[in-house]
Amino acid sequence: MFCEVWPHETSKNPIYPEFMATLVSIAQVNLPAEVLGMLKPKRDLYYPATKRQDFVETLHGLNMPDPYRWLEDLDSEETRVWIEGQNTLTFNYLDGIPYRAQIRQRMTELWNYEKYTPPVKRGERYFYTYNDGLKNQPLLYWMDGLEAKPQELLDPNCFSEDGTVALMNFAVSDDGRLLAYGLSASGSDWQQWRFREVDTGRDLQDQLDWVKFSTAIWRQDGKGVFYSRYDVPEEGLAYKGPNYYHKLYYHQLGTSQTQDELIYERPDQKEWGYHCDVTEDGRYLLIYVSHGSHRENLVFYKDLQAGGDVVELVDRFEAEYILAGSEGPRFYFLTDLDAPMARLIAINLDQPDCSAWEEIIPETGSALQSAHLVSGMIAAVYLQDAYHRVRILGMDGKLVREVQLPGMGTITGFAGRKEDRETFYHYTSFTFPGAVFHYDMENGVSRVIRQPRLVFDPGDYVTRQVFYPSQDGTQVPMFISHKRGLEPDGDAPTYLYGYGGFNLPQLPAFSVPNLVWMEMGGVFALANLRGGGEYGKAWHLGGMRENKQNVFDDMIAAAKWLVENKYTCTPRLAIGGRSNGGLLTAACLTQQPDLFSAALVIVGVLDMLRFHKFTIGWAWVSDYGSPDVPQDFNVLMKYSPYHNLKPGTSYPAVLIATGDHDDRVYPAHSFKFAAALQHTQAGSAPVLLRVETRAGHGLGKPTAKLIEEFSDMWTFLADQLKMEIA
Repeated sequence: MFCEVWPHETSKNPIYPEFMATLVSIAQVNLPAEVLGMLKPKRDLYYPATKRQDFVETLHGLNMPDPYRWLEDLDSEETRVWIEGQNTLTFNYLDGIPYRAQIRQRMTELWNYEKYTPPVKRGERYFYTYNDGLKNQPLLYWMDGLEAKPQELLDPNCFSEDGTVALMNFAVSDDGRLLAYGLSASGSDWQQWRFREVDTGRDLQDQLDWVKFSTAIWRQDGKGVFYSRYDVPEEGLAYKGPNYYHKLYYHQLGTSQTQDELIYERPDQKEWGYHCDVTEDGRYLLIYVSHGSHRENLVFYKDLQAGGDVVELVDRFEAEYILAGSEGPRFYFLTDLDAPMARLIAINLDQPDCSAWEEIIPETGSALQSAHLVSGMIAAVYLQDAYHRVRILGMDGKLVREVQLPGMGTITGFAGRKEDRETFYHYTSFTFPGAVFHYDMENGVSRVIRQPRLVFDPGDYVTRQVFYPSQDGTQVPMFISHKRGLEPDGDAPTYLYGYGGFNLPQLPAFSVPNLVWMEMGGVFALANLRGGGEYGKAWHLGGMRENKQNVFDDMIAAAKWLVENKYTCTPRLAIGGRSNGGLLTAACLTQQPDLFSAALVIVGVLDMLRFHKFTIGWAWVSDYGSPDVPQDFNVLMKYSPYHNLKPGTSYPAVLIATGDHDDRVYPAHSFKFAAALQHTQAGSAPVLLRVETRAGHGLGKPTAKLIEEFSDMWTFLADQLKMEIA
C-alpha cells in the first residue's frame, strides 16, 4: 500500500510541524485503516512509501527487478488508494506554501487574453477557433467574409461541466456547408467524430467511434469522409492495450459506421498507420503510410474518378514525403530524400519512376519545414537557427520575395489552395502572445486581422540566443528570456526546459506560465537539443537510438553553461520537460544529481524496458530502439531513469506529474518512477507525485486545469529555489 518517508528537512522548513499535523489528520480521515501506523521516520524526513514486491524478470540473460510492477494496474483498488495518498500529500505540501494562491491568481490574470487560430477558407466562408480568455475550451466560429460578423458554430464547453471534452480537430466540406469534428474526453487520444450543418448548427445522426491518430478528409462532393480507425478494443484495454492494425475507411453520410467502406488495410503489417488527403480537384485520394514514429513514409494513391486499386507510388521507407499541392497528375512533395534539410520535388503520375522526378526547390542551409501551393506560387517555411523564415517562390522554385516577420519567432499557417489569392498565418514569440495576419499573395502585404489586448508590456522582457558547446563539441543553440535589466550575477532562479526527440523542433512561443516565471524574477532557458528537428534530419539522427546520450549531454552542457556564465548557480537551477522531455529531465537528474536543485518530470517516458508494452508506445522504437533487441536493450539500460536510481544518493527536489487518462505515455511510468525515487532518495529534498484526474497527455486539457497545474509547478520550484515572492 504505502509507507516509508517524506523528504522534507525539519530544520529548514518552518511549516513542517503544522504540515505533519495536517498530514496525520488527513491520513486518519481519508486513508484506509491498514495505512495508519505505517509512517516511519528516516533521517528526520517523512513521506508515504510504496509496497515493494520481489518481482524479477529475466531479460537478455539479466535478472531485472521490478518491485513496482503492480502499479501498472491503474484500476486496481490498491493502485487507486496509492494515488489518493500521493495526491493528498502533494497537495497538502503545496497548500502549506504561503504564495501558492498568489501565483495562481497572477497566472489566471495573465491567461485571460484572446486567442485566435488562422482562418481556414472553404467555399466563400472562413472558419477559425477563438477563446475570449478563460474558457476551458476554444469555440469554433465561421464568417461569410473577413469583415462579416462571426457566427458561433460549435462550443465544446457544452459537452462537459468541467471542460474535459475538447474539440481536437475539425474539417469543413469544400463548399463550406458541412462540418466534421472530432471530440476527445479527459485528454484521451481516442476521438469520436460527429457531423454538423453549418447553416443550421444542427448535428446529423452520423457518428464515428474508435478514431485515433486521424482527421477526416472530405470527398469533393461533400457526401462523405475518409478517416482511419482501430478495431474496438477488448474490454478493459482501451487505455492500456497496444494500438495495432490501423485501417482506412470511407464513411458515406446518412449510413451507419458498420457500413463504412474499407479502403485499405494490411493484416500483415500490424504497425502501419494511415493518413490521407484528397487533391484539390477531387480526383485523387493520397494515402500516407507510416511505421510508428519513423519520419520515413510510403505514399499510395487511388484514382477516385477512374476507380481501381490503390497504387503504390513510393514503396520504400527511405525518406519523408509531404504533399505541398498538385496540378492534375503532377504532385509536389516536400521530402528529405537525398536532402537532410529537405527540398521540394514534383512527381508526375504518368511518369512515376524516380528517374523522372523533378527538383523544384533545392536543399539549402536551413531546414525546409513546410511548403504550400497558393495562388500559383509556393509559400515555403524555413527553420533558421530554431526560428522561422518564410519565402515566396515561383512554381519554378525561384525566389519572389521574403516575408517580413515581426521578429525572431514562430509562425503557423501559410496554407491555402492553388487558386486562393490570400493566405493566413499566426506569429508568436517568447514575449508576444501572437497575432493572426492576412497575407496577400499577389502584392506581398501582411496585415493584422486579429490581435489580443495585452495586460503586460512585452518591452519589459528580452530574449537572447546563444550557442554553447556540448560534451562532444557540437554547437547547440539556446534561447534565454528574462526581465529587461536583469544582470547575470550567478544567483538568478533559472528554469531550463528541453525536449530533444522525434524530429520535433522547440521554437520561440508565448507561454503564460513562462511569463509568470519571468515576472517572479526567473530566467527561462530553452535548449534546442539534438534529437529535435531544428537542423533537419542529421540533427534528429544525432539524438536518437544509440545516439540518445547526446541529448542528455546537450542538456547537461546547457545547465553548466548557465552556471559558468553566471546566470544562475546549482541551488537556483531547475530543469524540466514533458513526455520525451520528461525522459530527458529524469535521465539528467539521475546522471548528474548534484547539478540541479529541482526538476519537473511531466508525463515522462521513464521505464525504458517496458515503454513498448502500452498503447502507442511501440511506435517510439524508431527513436529509442527496441528493448526486445539485445543491442538496443544495452543502450536503453544505460539511461532508463527507473533503472538508474542509486540508493544512498541525494537527488534534487522532484515534482512528477501525470494524468490518470494518459493513453499516450502510460501513467504507470510516472507511478513507478515516483515510488522508486521516493524509496531511493537519501537527501532532504522532497519527491512529489501529482496525478491529475480526468486528464491525459496534455492535448485538450481545459484552461482551469492548466492554470492549476502550472501554478503548482511554479509554487514547487519557487519554494525549492528559495525565490522571494512579493
